[in-house]
Amino acid sequence: MTATEREKNIYGCSVQVISRSEEQIVYKLKDKSRDVLMTSYQIFPGVELIYNDVHAKRCYVERAPFGNYLEINHCREGRIEFAFHDDYFYLTKGDFSLNVKHESPHESYFPISHYHGVSVLIDLDRAPRNLNSILGDIDVCPEELADKFCKDSFCFIARPTAKLEHLFSELYSVPHNIRKGFFKIKVLELLLHLFHYEDTSQNEINKRSVKKSSVNLAKNVCNYLTEHMDSHITISELGEIFLVSQTTLKKSFKDVYGVSIYSFIRSQKMQVAALLLRQTECTVLEIAGKCGYDNGSKFACAFKNVIGMPPNEYRNTHVEEDILHFGAVYVQK
Repeated sequence: MTATEREKNIYGCSVQVISRSEEQIVYKLKDKSRDVLMTSYQIFPGVELIYNDVHAKRCYVERAPFGNYLEINHCREGRIEFAFHDDYFYLTKGDFSLNVKHESPHESYFPISHYHGVSVLIDLDRAPRNLNSILGDIDVCPEELADKFCKDSFCFIARPTAKLEHLFSELYSVPHNIRKGFFKIKVLELLLHLFHYEDTSQNEINKRSVKKSSVNLAKNVCNYLTEHMDSHITISELGEIFLVSQTTLKKSFKDVYGVSIYSFIRSQKMQVAALLLRQTECTVLEIAGKCGYDNGSKFACAFKNVIGMPPNEYRNTHVEEDILHFGAVYVQK
């Protein structure tokens, strides 16, 4: 999907263009129940660098052009799900992946409603056949790069080497006055290192694969917990409700959400509490009750452990702002 096409329709919602320049376009969903920002930089013909800043459970791409794309993703924070037929895998902090895709309607799922990362999207039909046409010593063919990582598997996922991790990290801290040239250099450097990546057998896709039945179980449990946020629910009770063993329940949930059920419940409750502190005039004790706590001190302690400060301090110091994209947060002026 090109930047222009993305502006017309993304995630099945209307899109607000926050800013536009010769260098970048920043998009934000107008649906306030979900916060999704994308900043797109056109690096070379057919090569796009995209910063993703997501605070949403899911996003649906309603319309997209069909094509032949190589997508490189790096997760800086959070968690994102990729589905291929009946298999699922999850990109988490520090992971990178490559996959070839043909754009079509699909849903992106973010298990913990939190994801920050960068993507390099290469249109294999539009990008140069060999990047030496851009810089003579960069003998990299995008088609060969796609075959190298994705020919024997639908996707490649791994922890990056020290050099690749350094390259990705540099993309999150770029001086504003040099970013146009910097992005070009770093994308070329990234593609060059990937082209000469030594061991594609390190693909962790099979080790990380989660079956659809386990994913459905975990998501059903998550939905149930979200609907009963004001209740205290044990794993034993969940096992009885969903007719599975506690071992199966705990493993399925951690495979999808990356944390234990209890950690997830506490985190979700504190995120709800933080939202109520920012957007309502409810007392701390009232908010504690809405989150299933009958003891204000225990609630305050749990809130501080998750959010980093006591509830009253959070309410007094927090100024609600629109979520800023990496381009604003990490690209320093």
